[in-house]
Amino acid sequence: MAARGAASRAVLPGTAQRGATGWSAARCLAAAALAAMCVSMPHAGYGDVPVQNPTDVKSAAGIETPAGVENPQRAWQHWALNCQGCHRPDGTGSAGTTPSLAGTVARFLSVPGGREYLGRVPGVAASPLSSADLSEVMNWILWRFDKEHLPANFQPYTADEIGRLRAAPLRLEASRMRSELLDKAERGDKAERGQP
Repeated sequence: MAARGAASRAVLPGTAQRGATGWSAARCLAAAALAAMCVSMPHAGYGDVPVQNPTDVKSAAGIETPAGVENPQRAWQHWALNCQGCHRPDGTGSAGTTPSLAGTVARFLSVPGGREYLGRVPGVAASPLSSADLSEVMNWILWRFDKEHLPANFQPYTADEIGRLRAAPLRLEASRMRSELLDKAERGDKAERGQP
C-alpha cells in the first residue's frame, strides 16, 4: 500500500518543486501555442480546403467569397480572436450570457432597426477592431452563421456604417431589443408562410 501511494505521488524529474501554479502556466503556454497554430493554418475556415491566396476563396475552395469580405481568412482570424470566445466556434453562444448567432443573426436584417441593432450591440461597439475590419467580420458572420436568412438584396456593412453605429452603443437595453426584433422577424416569417 505504501509503495502504491508513493507511486501515485511520483513526479517527473525536475518538477518536484512545481505546484499547481507551475502546471497552470505550462498549460496556458500550451493553449496559447495551439491557438496560434490554429490561427495561422492555411485555410479560411471553409473546411479542409487549403487556400493558397486567401482573397481568392472561390477558385481555391469552389465557393463564393461572402459579400463585403475582401479577405475571408483575415475575417475568420478576427472572429476567432475577438468573437468566438463568447459566441463559441459554432456560433451557438452560451445560454443566459451570450446570444446565439447560428441560424438567427441574419434575421435581424429583415426587420426595421435590426441592421442598426447588430452594429450597436456591446460586443461590436466595444470591439478593439477597426471599423473596416469589423465590417468585414460582420459580413463574414452573417454569411457563415446564417446565410439562409440573408436577404436577396443584402448590402454588406461598410466601415463608415459600422463607425457610425458603434458610436451609439447599446447597453442594458440590448437584450430587450434583441427579443423584440426577433419576435418581429418571427411574425414576418409566419406572415410570409400564411400562418397566423
